[in-house]
Amino acid sequence: MTQHPKALWAESLQLIRSNVTEEQFKTWFAPIILESYDPATKKLLVQVASPFIYEYLEQHYVDLMKKVFTRVFGQGIKLSYKVVTDKAHNLTQILQTEQPASDQMPAATQPAPVNAIRSNGDMVQPLDSQLNPKLSFENFIEGDSNRLSRAVGLSIAEHPDTSQFNPMFIYGPSGCGKTHLLNAIGLKTKELYPQKRVLYVSARLFQVQFTDATRHNTTNDFIRFYQTIDLLIVDDVQEWITAPKTQDTFFHIFNHLFLNGKRIILASDRPPVDLKTMHERLITRFSCGLITELERPDTNLCLRILHNMIEREGLVIPNNVVEYIAQTAYGSVRDLQGVINSLLAYSVVYNSKIDMKLAERVISRSVKVNAAPVTIDDILDKVCAYYQVTPAAVNSKSRKRDFVQARQVSMYLAQKYTKMPASRIGKFIGGRDHSTVLHSCSQVENRLQVDKDFQAQLASIENKIKL
Repeated sequence: MTQHPKALWAESLQLIRSNVTEEQFKTWFAPIILESYDPATKKLLVQVASPFIYEYLEQHYVDLMKKVFTRVFGQGIKLSYKVVTDKAHNLTQILQTEQPASDQMPAATQPAPVNAIRSNGDMVQPLDSQLNPKLSFENFIEGDSNRLSRAVGLSIAEHPDTSQFNPMFIYGPSGCGKTHLLNAIGLKTKELYPQKRVLYVSARLFQVQFTDATRHNTTNDFIRFYQTIDLLIVDDVQEWITAPKTQDTFFHIFNHLFLNGKRIILASDRPPVDLKTMHERLITRFSCGLITELERPDTNLCLRILHNMIEREGLVIPNNVVEYIAQTAYGSVRDLQGVINSLLAYSVVYNSKIDMKLAERVISRSVKVNAAPVTIDDILDKVCAYYQVTPAAVNSKSRKRDFVQARQVSMYLAQKYTKMPASRIGKFIGGRDHSTVLHSCSQVENRLQVDKDFQAQLASIENKIKL
């Protein structure tokens, strides 16, 4: 007598369970639902909750499933997946693939895109990529703070169809060149592959578009449009922290693009691990490719950036003035550009030469500059004096409460008063990594919200630093 499909499926699950850990079974196999089995065609259809699960099963457990299903259901079994993403938000997406469970089971074929490539039977309209033609690789000056990110971004633009470094997640403080790099990648891709559909969009604009689509009951059209993109570039994704519905929608768009081998590049002012309150499943996807940090440019790089800007604008600025600008407005490419724009405006309106006096006047009005820049050594001295500990103790590996408090406060104030990136602050304070610095700053910020005594402590230390 032929066994019922449910009995065969239960037997399959039992065999799989005996070959993996309990945690692996509960995570990847227990949620799978048997939808149907046709003995005549040997087709086994199962339902999984997301494309990510489908992809993970195919990547890590394909051999195990082949052996189990062949043993239980017999030779020639063909496994099909039905991936249903999210019925609750009317974003159901069905993707199916078939693979014979033969002696040599091939990898899953890529599912055909849902009807996003065509609209009412016609090809989609040409796309405005929304890229700024001025922000190219030609004027993205390379330095220690951006070398890795620039190299990887250029490689992606030159080879967009490879799966390596997908998605690419770029993070760094405001003004370090993230938007410039994103546009440069998009422009180079369009230059080399004109047929590619490339789109740059800010997270805020994406959210506005989604809200508008929801209001006009065109959410499915909105999703289908984004599913046609070959290279999707999203800037400032930290904007979605307080927008759970936007996160849900982007989750499905991300899955579709990723599963179909499309490129995704994201930028934020913080690493994925610090995108608090964002859905864990989205953070997991942000982290599964390459995470790279853009640090603030040092004085050396600022000098080279300034010379490039000056040459492009056709300005004549004495070297001593250029050096002064680099030393006082360093740390933000945006500030440097603002100073150059202001100098250009003053020189044109007043028909005057650009000299030190004009530069000092412009910088005092457009850039926040300390007369004497605060250093990490200054901060460590003041913090250690207040808490009566030594710098050696702060830099040590000790977890003694007083040492930890002084260490976290030092990192917090270093991030607040210097223009150094978290990675460099960590190196100066005990050789820690950037994640330790970010965690310390978060701990201090949380405590400041609830502890008035601690607020008074920091205010006292900061007053000494400012003297």
